[in-house]
Amino acid sequence: MRIPIIAGNWKMHKTVAQSLEFVDEILPLTAEIKGVKVVLCPPFTALYSVGQRLQGTHIEMGAQDVFWADEGAYTGEISPPMLKDTGSKYAIVGHSERRHQLKETDEDVNQKVKSLLQAGLWPILCVGETLEQRQAGNARQVVKEQLEEGLKDVDTTGTDLVIAYEPVWAIGTGVNASSEDAQDMIGFIRQELAGKFSQEMAERVRILYGGSVKANNIEEFMSQPDIDGALIGGASLQAESLAEIARRAEGIVNG
Repeated sequence: MRIPIIAGNWKMHKTVAQSLEFVDEILPLTAEIKGVKVVLCPPFTALYSVGQRLQGTHIEMGAQDVFWADEGAYTGEISPPMLKDTGSKYAIVGHSERRHQLKETDEDVNQKVKSLLQAGLWPILCVGETLEQRQAGNARQVVKEQLEEGLKDVDTTGTDLVIAYEPVWAIGTGVNASSEDAQDMIGFIRQELAGKFSQEMAERVRILYGGSVKANNIEEFMSQPDIDGALIGGASLQAESLAEIARRAEGIVNG
């Protein structure tokens, strides 16, 4: 059974003190949640402190990015072993903001995926199309290429990999893809994984939806057969908001 993930991507928000305050608030709010995994992705500056505070709790932690080398002359970068040292279990790679604002390529993403798996960390590989690509009828082709390139020469059983489908046109815009739209693409992603690896592998991989997810729409998405949780941006910045999303997701899982 695929245990759903509710992951909060804080992006460039929260100081260390604010991050720890959030952790202290959300831990009791989510203590009774069963069958859903809550993951926090703070900024790099807060990872170690948050990791220490989360040790031995029911909440896991991820980073928002990583570099593909273990060490070297890469000013400003953070390696997989460094992330592991903070207590991180996951790292987001290929987020649309990095692809579009920082010109991150599929080759960059692929190197990051491989370096994370080699270090025993779980990539959360983001894929998704822009509005222009969708309107041109190229959405599936774009996502297929991102998957093929991002997972090129990757050796995985699927248990150590998470995919996040984030339609770029629905991120931070307040515009939602319908749950049917999301299921259509996520079902396609699972099909592609089955073709590239195996049906067994595809059935193990958790595929999240990311795109203006809030407490008032999480149940709609979680009711779809192939959607295994959500990668949440703005709605993850308040502890009560993220906890409510996790509670509602749990209601669908255990319903």
